[in-house]
Amino acid sequence: MYPEIQLHIDGAWTKGSGSRSQPVLNPATGDAIGTVPYAEKADLDQALAAADKGFKAWRKVSAYDRYKTMRKAADLIRSRADDIAKIMVQEQGKPFMEAKGETLLAGDIIDWFAEEGRRAYGRIVPARAENVYQLVIKEPVGPVAAFTPWNFPVNQAVRKISAALAAGCSIIIKGPEETPGACAELIRAYVDAGVPAGVLNLVFGIPAEISEYLIPHRTIRKISFTGSTAVGKHLAMLAGKHMKRVTMELGGHAPAIVFEDADIDSAVKILAANKFRNAGQVCVAPTRFLVHEKVYGTFVDKFTAVTKAIKVGDGMEKETRMGPLANTRRVEAMEAFVADAVAKGAEIKTGGKRIGNKGNFFEPTVLTEVPLSARIMNEEPFGPLAPIARFSDFDGLVAEANRLDYGLAAYAYTRSTKTAAAIGAALESGMVSINHHGLALPEVPFGGIKDSGYGSEGGLEALENYMVTKFVSQLGS
Repeated sequence: MYPEIQLHIDGAWTKGSGSRSQPVLNPATGDAIGTVPYAEKADLDQALAAADKGFKAWRKVSAYDRYKTMRKAADLIRSRADDIAKIMVQEQGKPFMEAKGETLLAGDIIDWFAEEGRRAYGRIVPARAENVYQLVIKEPVGPVAAFTPWNFPVNQAVRKISAALAAGCSIIIKGPEETPGACAELIRAYVDAGVPAGVLNLVFGIPAEISEYLIPHRTIRKISFTGSTAVGKHLAMLAGKHMKRVTMELGGHAPAIVFEDADIDSAVKILAANKFRNAGQVCVAPTRFLVHEKVYGTFVDKFTAVTKAIKVGDGMEKETRMGPLANTRRVEAMEAFVADAVAKGAEIKTGGKRIGNKGNFFEPTVLTEVPLSARIMNEEPFGPLAPIARFSDFDGLVAEANRLDYGLAAYAYTRSTKTAAAIGAALESGMVSINHHGLALPEVPFGGIKDSGYGSEGGLEALENYMVTKFVSQLGS
C-alpha cells in the first residue's frame, strides 16, 4: 500500500492549511497511487518559525549527542529498507534492488556525517603578543532551505539533512512532489530517532512558489539545491541577491572515454551498468561515449549486446533490470533526442523507441556515428540513451571532453598509468573515475565545476558547507 503523504512541520505530521494537491503517479502504469499536499504560505511561515526555534535548541546539543540521535536514524532506515524501497518503486519506477540499495546507502551516509560532526575541529593560531589567545571556531551556519529532486528521493535528501544536522543546523526540506513517499519515510526515521521538533521540516508544493518565498526569508541562512542547471542558476541568483550561502549540484554530461589499451570487457560491463542504472536518470551517468577508433567497432558490438539483454519492466518484478522513466516528459525527451540524432546521421544499433502504450517504458538505446551537432552530444539526455563517437588522438579527445559547459563527472578506461594520470589531470570535471565507477561514497567529495555547480554533497567538504568560521582574539587578564 502506498502511504498517505503529509507535510512535517514543527514536530507534527499535517495535511497543511490549504486544499491544493497533486496526484502521485506510478510510472509503470500511469495510475494515480496517492496524493501529495501543497504547502501554503501559512505552512511555510510555520516551518520557518519552527526552523528558527529548532536551530536555537539544536545548536546547543553537543556534537556527541547529535551523533547518537543520527545513528538511531541510520539504524531505523536500515530496519525499514524493504518497506521504503517498495514505496520508492511505486512512485519512481527503479528496480526494487536499486531502491533498496539507495535506502541502505542512506544509512551509511547518516552514519558517516554523524561521525564527522564529532570532528568539526577549530584551531588555535599562535599569537604575536604575550597573553593573547587566537581561536578559530566552527559554528553552524543556521537554518537551511534544501531542494531535492525526484530521481533519488532518499539519497539526495539524506545528504543535505545529515550534513545540516551534524553541523548543528535546522533544515526545511522541499521534497520531490513526484516521489514524495520515500522522502517522507526518510524524515520519519529521523523524527522517530528523536530529532527535536522544529529541527527537521518537510514541505511539498509548487517549486517556484516555495523557493521564492524561503530563499529571501531572513530566517534562512543557507541554500542547498540539486537539479537542473537552468533552475540552479536562477536560485543561485536569488540567493546571491540576499547574500545566502549556496551549494549547487546541477546537471552533467559525463564523457566516458575508452582508450585503445583499455580492458574492453571491463569497460563495457561497468559503463553499461551505470549508463542504464535508474533508466539513465542519474546526474553522473556516463552520457557521451568517446571510444578510440582502433577499438570502436569491438566496443560498440559488445556494448550493444549487453544493452539488448537488459530486461525492462515493472521495478517490482524480480527479473527487471531497468524500470520505466519517471514521467511522460522523459519519454517525450528521449523520442526527441533520438529523432534529432538520426536526422543528423546517427545510426540506431538497438532500441530507440517507447515500449508499449502503458507506463513510461523506453528501450535501452545505443546510437553510433553520432555527430557533434546532434542535441544529445550537447544537452544532458537524462535517460537510457548511449551515444558513441570515435576519437583518434589525445589532444582532440581532451578538447571534446571539455567542450561543454558541464563539469560534474567524467570516466576513463586505460591500462596505462601514464595515460590515466594525463587524462585525470586534463579533464575539467569535479569528479573523475578511472577504470571503475568510484563516485558518491559518503566519505568522498561529490560536486561539479563550471555549469555543473559548486560546493560538495559528500566528504568533509559537505560538512564545511554548513558551517561558518568565527575568529576570536582574546587578551588574558
